[in-house]
Amino acid sequence: MSEYDIAIVGGGCVGCSVAYHLAQRTSLEICVIEKEHHLATHQSGRNSGVLHPGFNYPPNSLKAQFATEGTQRMKKYCKRNDVPLDELGVLVVATNQQERQRLSDIQEQATENGVETRILDGQAEIHEYEPHAAGQAAIYCPEAASVDSQKYVYSLAGDAENHGVDFYTGYKVERIQTPNGTHHLVTSNGTITASYLVNTAGLYADKLAHQMGVGEKYQIVPFRGEYYELVPRKRKLVKSMIYPTPDPELPFLGVHFTRRTDDKVIIGPNAVLAFGREAYDNTQFDLSEMLSTLGYEGFWKLFTSSKMIRVGLTELNKSYRKEAFIKAAKSLLPAVKSDDFRKSYAGIRAQIVRNDGTLVKDPLFEHGPRSTHVLNAVSPGLTSSLPFGDHLADAVLDQMK
Repeated sequence: MSEYDIAIVGGGCVGCSVAYHLAQRTSLEICVIEKEHHLATHQSGRNSGVLHPGFNYPPNSLKAQFATEGTQRMKKYCKRNDVPLDELGVLVVATNQQERQRLSDIQEQATENGVETRILDGQAEIHEYEPHAAGQAAIYCPEAASVDSQKYVYSLAGDAENHGVDFYTGYKVERIQTPNGTHHLVTSNGTITASYLVNTAGLYADKLAHQMGVGEKYQIVPFRGEYYELVPRKRKLVKSMIYPTPDPELPFLGVHFTRRTDDKVIIGPNAVLAFGREAYDNTQFDLSEMLSTLGYEGFWKLFTSSKMIRVGLTELNKSYRKEAFIKAAKSLLPAVKSDDFRKSYAGIRAQIVRNDGTLVKDPLFEHGPRSTHVLNAVSPGLTSSLPFGDHLADAVLDQMK
């Protein structure tokens, strides 16, 4: 039986960041437990790899604070550790007058958050940055970047390991027992004990928390995001990243174009209810997890809004009909054709929903008996991972005192 001061469950960007920051400032015995045989297998590795510099988040919110600080820290970290990162900038395009007005609101937020932006008025100015993009206007943010998320997580894990952190991959935590104040984490490969538990289990963070009587007014509702990619000969149509103007009432960005560090151009994601927390294909489902979602009162309260129902149906249509997905993409880049798209990967967002149907939009963690539980590492989780992990490390050490 292995014994530790702190056990961290979940080997994604947040779990590895917490381990790294704790190990930097203490001599405690720390381990990271990951159920898969590789790190960053789920949310941390199945995303668009974009650093969001915080222009679109409410000023003074944790999300804005972590995104702006996280972008700068990530750039320095990647440069220092030779992690692939391209500073490409992003273009947020307005295709109608309502969206054009929203760009002004976004720029005001960006200014308050200390993020540089520029309004581009008309097609000619847009084409200076993206010659094939279409729109009435756009906002340009030069600080946005593209990063290889999996290499970043492995680099962070390597730094943590160099500071003495042990990693257990292929160890699925099946249950937690706490006799005499010590946590016994019963895994698929034996039992690991720890004085303190940090739950960064992503898609299953709520399940783990509920075992310990924490976060019971919340449940994760999984949303799948599917990506296409442009065929190699059409990658030249996109120089950087092209986004639609976001709807402030929705947590999803909408279909967009992203040039990655491997030179691929991906398009997506949509946002459709997943029939399982790891159901990455639209034909996959996990019956017990699907019933858990459908039986959750917060899920039904979330969809009492006619707008959410309409958005849900639209996104479902994009998932099962390629033509609908391409139509959304063509509104930003009219030059693309159906044959230019090929299926790529999919990711699933662990969207936390409160019992009253409220979508939680900020990072959320709660403390339990000798434990800290990250219930919501909401987008932009990758961008925020260094300051969020730093913040959590401080919170854990305060609790341990």
